[in-house]
Amino acid sequence: MRSIEAKGLTKDFKVYQSRSGLKGAFRDLLNRKYRMIRAVDHINLSIEQGEIVGYIGENGAGKSTTIKMLTGILEPTSGTLQVNGYDPHREREQFVRTIGVVFGQRSQLWWDIAVRESFRLLKKLYRIPDDSYRQHLDRLVEVLEIGSFLDQPVRKLSLGQRMRCELAAALLHRPRLLFLDEPTIGLDVLVKENIRHFLKQVNKEYGTTILLTTHDLSDIEALCSRVVMLDQGKIIYDGDLERLRSQWGDGRRLILELKDEISLSALNERSHGLALRWEGEGTRFVAHMENGTGVSDVLSRLVPAVTVREMKIEEATTEDIVRRIYREGITHHA
Repeated sequence: MRSIEAKGLTKDFKVYQSRSGLKGAFRDLLNRKYRMIRAVDHINLSIEQGEIVGYIGENGAGKSTTIKMLTGILEPTSGTLQVNGYDPHREREQFVRTIGVVFGQRSQLWWDIAVRESFRLLKKLYRIPDDSYRQHLDRLVEVLEIGSFLDQPVRKLSLGQRMRCELAAALLHRPRLLFLDEPTIGLDVLVKENIRHFLKQVNKEYGTTILLTTHDLSDIEALCSRVVMLDQGKIIYDGDLERLRSQWGDGRRLILELKDEISLSALNERSHGLALRWEGEGTRFVAHMENGTGVSDVLSRLVPAVTVREMKIEEATTEDIVRRIYREGITHHA
């Protein structure tokens, strides 16, 4: 069974449109004007059980609206949606027992009581049997290393400690599907690494499907084999990271430190006919090489005329590629 199956999923919002000036304000009191905004535009999304999928896009691209529909908070305007075999909005009571949700900016733990007591309340809400609860909680406490502050109020925890407790809370009832919205926001490098390692374990041991929404693309690279990219409410890419790099990557960068100064025009003349673009001045230059142009091709043209003191080759990162797509638009990469 697929974890998520969405076809033609669409969400429109009716937004109040105010008119300018004092006269406009009086007119708005008597006759308000509205306009429709399409936040999610006929997307098709299929996620298999056990996948870890990154769901990315700029602010306003429609990510949060999609997640709210997938978790049953919002009802779609049109389209069909099945999550863990349920209609999330119409079969909400049964459905929520099959999912876990962690929002980096919101807490599901009670602020003024001990973490352990929050877990007990969640146990009752999800009707988890005693034996299953104790066994699974012990495992979560051990792997997430939260035993030392289980008896502290949530308000006294650091951000890193709270996020680890949020993960434990979301996984207490062993959900088949876990939604993560910015789970490592504001965390230091070590805590991020520990959380990533834990999520990989959960996915491997329990087959938990994970849908990760984040602006930190290092999370995507560390966890996800597949990425779905959203722009203006539409899916513009759905596939693995390697295909993203090869399809929309800007090739490699060759960074050169030369012994003597040379002009950009001289470098362009030397590399005429090669698929690359030069940047820099003086003795330091960067060649942005398109796919198909090799480092040896560039050096064979330059070495007879210049002396290279240092050389470094860099691959375009996922963050570079995504930033370029957002900046230039999809039409530059299709």
